Amino acid sequence: MVRSYFHLHLVSDSTGETLINVGRAAAAQYEGVSAIEHVYPLVRSASQLERVINEIEQAPGIVLYTLVGQDLTARLEEACRATGSPYLSVLQPVHSLLQSYLGAHSTARPGAQHMLNAEYFKRIDAMNFTLAHDDGNLPVDLDEADVILLGVSRSSKTPTSIYLANRGLKTANIPLVPGMPLPPSLEQVRKPLVVGLIASPERIVQIRQNRLLTLKADDSTAYVDREAVANEVAASRRLFARHRWPVIDVTRRSIEETAAAIVELHREHRLKFIAD
Repeated sequence: MVRSYFHLHLVSDSTGETLINVGRAAAAQYEGVSAIEHVYPLVRSASQLERVINEIEQAPGIVLYTLVGQDLTARLEEACRATGSPYLSVLQPVHSLLQSYLGAHSTARPGAQHMLNAEYFKRIDAMNFTLAHDDGNLPVDLDEADVILLGVSRSSKTPTSIYLANRGLKTANIPLVPGMPLPPSLEQVRKPLVVGLIASPERIVQIRQNRLLTLKADDSTAYVDREAVANEVAASRRLFARHRWPVIDVTRRSIEETAAAIVELHREHRLKFIAD
């Protein structure tokens, strides 16, 4: 298949994360087409915008923006029309809907979603906890976690934990290693949601082989032996079933999809914990 490319300009007066996610989610729906991304975060002055416009003039394409200043918005749209670049304010349809429903006008505040409020510091606290409790570290205070992830090596525990921490959930992860007992404190936890992560043996072996290749390590070990890995995965399934811990198969799931499923499980778990 011949792949075609287009320039995608993402102009934001904040971090640009919203635009990046929206742009990539939309572009992913078009097979055989890839976006050449140009990301311009923290555009809050006329001089900064002029530099952006210069790049758009050099490589016209689709322009998505989240600028709240009217002067900057008008100038950007004028430049887009001059270069023949289609443009869209990504947040404007949402603002219009909210304004219509709430009967109130919004206040232009660049980066308002990133204010240093209680929610922000909750995420920082969750990230600190998660990094300190990665890979089975500090098991003594596991009950302070919101979520505990278990799984064999290379079952996406660490990246999923960090993603959950960014959502404000204190997450500990514990590797399941053949012959190694689980931390005794795990049997005592009541507050956290415990989730088992599994993947197909083939997928685990593939990831482990890539890991060893990166480390230039010997790959003639049980760590990447198909039968040994299958036994590890089977043992983890039995462990999860014995404790009635929910299980998520991450073989074909992205980190984001796995985290979304865990967030929903945590919501249900929290409601039950409060009721009890």
